[in-house]
Amino acid sequence: MPPLLSLRDVTLGFGGPPLLDAVSLDIDDGDRVCLLGRNGVGKSTLMRLIAGEHEPESGEVALLKPGMLVARLIQEVPADLAGCNFRIVAGGLGAAGELLGELHDLGLAPDAPDAGARIAALEQRATEEDLWALQRPIEKALARLDLDPDVESSTQSSGLKRRVLFARAIVREPDLLLLDEPTNHLDITSIGRLEELVVGLGATLLFTTHDRTFLRRLATRIADLDRGKIQVYDCGYATFLERKQARLDVEAKADAAFDKKLAEEEVWIRKGVRERRTRNEGRVRELMKMREERRDRRSKVGVAKLEVQEAERSGRVVIEAKGVGFGWEADAPVVSGLSSLILRGDRIGIIGPNGSGKTTLLRLLLKQLEPDAGTVRHGTNLEVAYFDQLRETLDESKSVADNVTGGGDYVSVGGAKRHIVGYLGDFLFTGERVRAPIDRLSGGERNRLLLARLFTRPSNVLVLDEPTNDLDLETMELLEERLLAYAGTVLLVSHDRAFLDGVVTSTMVLEGDGRVGEYVGGYEDWLRQRPPPPEVATKSKAKPTAKVSTDAAKPRKITFKEQKELDALPARIEELEARQAELYERMADPELLRDGAAVVEAKDELARVVEELATVYARWEELEGLRSG
Repeated sequence: MPPLLSLRDVTLGFGGPPLLDAVSLDIDDGDRVCLLGRNGVGKSTLMRLIAGEHEPESGEVALLKPGMLVARLIQEVPADLAGCNFRIVAGGLGAAGELLGELHDLGLAPDAPDAGARIAALEQRATEEDLWALQRPIEKALARLDLDPDVESSTQSSGLKRRVLFARAIVREPDLLLLDEPTNHLDITSIGRLEELVVGLGATLLFTTHDRTFLRRLATRIADLDRGKIQVYDCGYATFLERKQARLDVEAKADAAFDKKLAEEEVWIRKGVRERRTRNEGRVRELMKMREERRDRRSKVGVAKLEVQEAERSGRVVIEAKGVGFGWEADAPVVSGLSSLILRGDRIGIIGPNGSGKTTLLRLLLKQLEPDAGTVRHGTNLEVAYFDQLRETLDESKSVADNVTGGGDYVSVGGAKRHIVGYLGDFLFTGERVRAPIDRLSGGERNRLLLARLFTRPSNVLVLDEPTNDLDLETMELLEERLLAYAGTVLLVSHDRAFLDGVVTSTMVLEGDGRVGEYVGGYEDWLRQRPPPPEVATKSKAKPTAKVSTDAAKPRKITFKEQKELDALPARIEELEARQAELYERMADPELLRDGAAVVEAKDELARVVEELATVYARWEELEGLRSG
């Protein structure tokens, strides 16, 4: 099967060392390729090249399918994102979609100046150009992401905005979908739904992610971008780690042997050559070549050195909450009746949907908010260090160094003074980046800077609100190790399932209506302990039926035939749900994804199963209503 996309000897450097150095990569139809690499190595740049937003300095980017469509989900939510959800998603269809989006907006605001005349004119244009058919894919994309078409984007959370942008990316049903950190700002439930949706789309995919669970479940191949080169691995993440380490070990041995030989040749040339004849000229030329090769070698970027400074131990009891209640509105409690005891050394994970109040719960526990009911008591000798999810604590008017030192050249770490350039070098900031303004930093670099500043402060309570957003996998795994070794108490808000499983000892879950459930262990442990979903028989209770006002009217009883049909429905529902799960699993199989016809067949069957499930559930509700009546 010919590839959909082919990159041949692509080079791009923006005037500095090449981010992409003669890179070659093929992506086949049905592939789901995860692009890995450190922050700043050029992953987003490569995606922009493929999307046609940049031109390479040399080499070729070839889309090999006639009429091939490519869509890209960018890493950050644009600050100027405006309009209702329908209009934003419609924009993914180009000028025609923009026209329909404008018409939709006017329909929401009929009292706008000249709205009636403009609506009539736009409707006429849409009819003449036959654009009404475009409404169906817009509505389909919105439904897939469970989005209200009429909600104004500016009123939504970052997670909802990401879902809107994803709907915009898939509205054209592209042949190749480029996803740059698609799980950023999404809650755990949304990430799980995104996984299912991506598999169900059956699209060819190139994506970057720091979410190891997302990576393991979706990637059929891994492309590792390192020092300007791409190495492709046809395996899963665990095997990739082993193979990459083996390759780096071989590379290190080869470099060591090369450096040893170069050192020997340098000794030889310094001693001088008694006879400058032909027999030595070749050796001299070879030395010059070795010098040039060594100068051009790009060493592997080091691993960040994260060291958490610990203050004196706190008391045994760190935080005690008794009957705590709080709500921004009287009839909508965020927390209700919370009683909890957090002891020294506990590592507490806090999870819940976007907007459920995770940061509010943190602020209540830290006594930054006064509860409406109950009390929060702190233990003795607490030294709290707080990592801010929104990075609001960074001063945009200052340089990277000044955000850590406050204007000096030194920081105190572990009781010793260190120069800021050396200290920030541990967090992978070069000398040039240390003096750069904040607005030049990527999301991952901003996170590393916050960690650098956080770790200059001795603490015995670490509060981390989404610390893993935009971090590369190596830095994230190192942070995980440091938190495990930290002797103090950790309060951690995260949507990263693998990170939670690796770090926390217990989990607080915001379950709605003010309930905060407490469970031993991490995310997977919570899945096992949480109350089971209701059985099919209790899943769908009868909707209340309208009462008939006439005295003669009486509710109809269920017939014998309908009762038999109702009795058979649970088995049919289980059968359809099992088949749905099988199809999702099958579509995640790399072998299937290499067979385009099989992918189409599986997608069609999945659509039929989902449609039948909806029909069967509706019939179940109808018959249950008759039986209950």
